Amino acid sequence: MSAAAVRAGRTGDEDTILSLLRDLAIYERLEHRFRLTTGTVARDMLGAAPAVRCDLAFLDDAPAGVMTWYFTYSSFLGARGIYLEDFYVRPELRRRGVGRALLASLAHTALKHGAVRIEWSVLTWNRPAIDFYESVAAQRVDDWYIYRLTGETLAQLAGA
Repeated sequence: MSAAAVRAGRTGDEDTILSLLRDLAIYERLEHRFRLTTGTVARDMLGAAPAVRCDLAFLDDAPAGVMTWYFTYSSFLGARGIYLEDFYVRPELRRRGVGRALLASLAHTALKHGAVRIEWSVLTWNRPAIDFYESVAAQRVDDWYIYRLTGETLAQLAGA
């Protein structure tokens, strides 16, 4: 069994990134919300001023996983953090070190850039993901709720 190789996404990876993220949307039962295109991937993940970073994992040169992430900042800590937006390993390639390799790579990036934490969200029903996160000693934050403004409520608040 070969080790997973992780690298930053680059021009030419648009279709691979789109495919992996679409698979994630299907897995999370959110395909009906999936609007990403290769053009958006090129602009927002691989362009000159990316809105989000994208890393890919490969096993035997085949795409095995993806994560998208961006830097955050904690004014209380006076330090950078990283928010892991998307994290996906193809189901048939799980339990082969791909997820751990992706997270280890992100941890290395965090330390390299002076980030003091990595945070992410997980769907409450996704027990396999929760078990994996707990296996790497990630701690669940129970004293915060996630709030979201979208669509019409976002436009109403903005006064549109």
